[in-house]
Amino acid sequence: MAPPNHGRNGKHSKPPRNNARTLKRKRDEEHLASLTKRVEELDVKASPEGFSDLPLSQPTQDGLSASHFKRLTDIQSKAIPHALKGRDILGAARTGSGKTLAFLVPLLETLYRKQWTEYDGLGALVISPTRELAIQIFEVLRKIGRHHTLSAGLVIGGKSLQEEQERLGRMNILVCTPGRMLQHMDQTAAFDTDHIQLLVLDEADRIMDMGFQSTVDAIVDHLPKERQTMLFSATQTKKVSDLARLSLRDPEYIAVHEAASSATPAKLQQNYVVTPLPDKLDVLWSFIRSSLKSKIMVFFSSGKQVRFVYESFRHMQPGISLLHLHGRQKQGARVDITKKFSAAKHACLFATDIAARGLDFPAVDWVIQVDCPEDADTYIHRAGRTARYERNGRAVLFLEPTEEAGMLKRLEQKKIPIEKINIRSKKQQSIKNQLQNMCFKDPALKYLGQKAFISYVKSIHVQKDKEVFVVKDLPLEEYAASMGLPGAPRIKFIKGEDTKTRKNAPRQLAALSSGDDTDSDGGEHKKKKEEPVVRTKYDRMFERRNQDILTEHYTKLINDDGTAVTDSAVDKNKADADEDNDFLSVKRRFDAGDEELGAGSDDDSDASKPGIKKIQVTGSEPLLIDSHRREKLLKSKKKLLKYKGKGSKLVYDEDGNPHEVYELEDEDDFKQRGSADAQRAKFLELEAERTRLADIRDKEIAKQKKRELKEKRKERARAEREAGGAAVGFLAPPGEDAEGDVDVSAAEDAPPSKKQKKWFEDASGNEQDKKSGGRSKRPRKAGADEPVEVQTLEDLEALASGLLG
Repeated sequence: MAPPNHGRNGKHSKPPRNNARTLKRKRDEEHLASLTKRVEELDVKASPEGFSDLPLSQPTQDGLSASHFKRLTDIQSKAIPHALKGRDILGAARTGSGKTLAFLVPLLETLYRKQWTEYDGLGALVISPTRELAIQIFEVLRKIGRHHTLSAGLVIGGKSLQEEQERLGRMNILVCTPGRMLQHMDQTAAFDTDHIQLLVLDEADRIMDMGFQSTVDAIVDHLPKERQTMLFSATQTKKVSDLARLSLRDPEYIAVHEAASSATPAKLQQNYVVTPLPDKLDVLWSFIRSSLKSKIMVFFSSGKQVRFVYESFRHMQPGISLLHLHGRQKQGARVDITKKFSAAKHACLFATDIAARGLDFPAVDWVIQVDCPEDADTYIHRAGRTARYERNGRAVLFLEPTEEAGMLKRLEQKKIPIEKINIRSKKQQSIKNQLQNMCFKDPALKYLGQKAFISYVKSIHVQKDKEVFVVKDLPLEEYAASMGLPGAPRIKFIKGEDTKTRKNAPRQLAALSSGDDTDSDGGEHKKKKEEPVVRTKYDRMFERRNQDILTEHYTKLINDDGTAVTDSAVDKNKADADEDNDFLSVKRRFDAGDEELGAGSDDDSDASKPGIKKIQVTGSEPLLIDSHRREKLLKSKKKLLKYKGKGSKLVYDEDGNPHEVYELEDEDDFKQRGSADAQRAKFLELEAERTRLADIRDKEIAKQKKRELKEKRKERARAEREAGGAAVGFLAPPGEDAEGDVDVSAAEDAPPSKKQKKWFEDASGNEQDKKSGGRSKRPRKAGADEPVEVQTLEDLEALASGLLG
């Protein structure tokens, strides 16, 4: 039978327009109702073994399977059922037991069942104490929530605040650190926290301590009261005040390992080594050198120590990759270092306590705690970086002898089994000399060492447990030498523990404590040696000697008529004033002329008294030494100048004889020699005669020098003629020889002319006719004995033309 043929106007049965979308929505609603029902029927007392046994949504199941999470750990099997039902949880479990999934899975499921979308705003907030742990939580959330439509963000310090503000309003889940979260709550306008459904605090005991107390309180004030709150940590807080601050409602306390014999993983082997403080770096270096094929984490108490040890060991090249992690690094560097250490097979990471909580570094073989942790909880978290997820691991704690008893007692109270091991002294190497050489050559490394030393001592000083940490018992000088430093740096913040007590104690009590004591022999009271007490400025004032009550101004009194007050009057006034010898009595009194130390008395009888010395000071009267103050005076050259008189300035003449700068003559002696005009005339006459004699003497010296010069010239010319024949000068003028030297005999016979004549002057000194061109045609005729004077080249030319013509 053929199917009916529908005509053009036949009616077709069309499916609904949005049938597929409607069916999908219906399936989702049925699945959500079924999931909600399964959660309500879930038995929290049962212990499921796998994630498939839990009422989880399909996107969560797919994310867990893709991340290879199948079996539940103890904390997960007990905490997740309570969390799925919306109860508040206090979860405590050993390190490496999977606490991260214990709160991330319920977080995703709660938002999924409430059909949370990006338009609903922020629905869950996860707070972590460190940036590294927040990054790790965010990475796990991305893996298991990859199939959900929820948006998640990471809000930590070290990144651009503006970029976070632009994206913050579209996030459904935020993983953050407390400081950055509070900054956004206060500064980001579009950030709304009124609809948060879940609040999770990882490492809750660390977040709730004094370091984050005010920040967490401010964050909680921004959150709604009706919400689910979960707290997880290896060392959980149980303080009622902390729980009240977070507004927890009948929380479920889940401690899976509380009844266990140990608070640390069973496969974690724990040991401690009693190491004196100066030997710690030597032991650490020797250990690293003997464990080059291992993955090691080394914990210090401060970032400056981490940097110093890292730089020092890096220069010495132990043969293993070295890394360092501390809070002073930039965020990018911290992320790179954590990734490098996670991927490394053999490496050594020096770190502070920022790496002690929650971080999951795979396959860590050793955890070395060079500095003693502040308490047993910190030890648990540090040692928990190894032996994670039922793997083997070893932890070693370095204890100073003064810390051993107290720290072992704290660990025993926390049920931490730890055994003592010894170091093989044959394998221990000393690096003290190497560090000294490095610090000597590199001032920057020396500076790092000084800062590391101070930061270590400060970290010990601020610890609350004074039974374990006692700064004054530490060998700090030897520790500084072991770091290569030339000496222990000065530490300002360390003072004696009894300083405040001693300062506030009454002085009378201190005097009584050092007072009389009974002698065992005769039973008599004998005073012990007085201990130094605190002296005020008034005590020192009353102990002064050699001073009078009256000041210098009042010791120089004058009468009404202008005469000085006599010593007897002053003594009488003093006697009247000092009737009571016990009050401000003066032992000795000096004259007013010696204001500072007291001048020697005119009475010679003082020098004859026993115990008084008389010392003669140059140029002054003898100085009496009758007190300790006077003896000290002899040691001061500056104060002795007062008793040596005024000095005089001298000048020295050419012969080295000293003279006064200004030698003034007595006026009477000056007048006896005559009037001032007569003495002035006589002085001028004497000075003129002295000047004439000096002029004659100078001329004789000049002639002698000129004669010596001529002799030298003749000697030189004679030497040249003997040497070989110098050419005879052409037309040498009379009075000069062939070499151009002046004839000495002719020059000596001729009388000295008073004035030398120029070439343009005649014998009478008149200027010649200007028509001759200013030049004489014929030389001046000279007598037979008169020498011809030649002054210039023109004279020579005129002389030559006369001889030729």
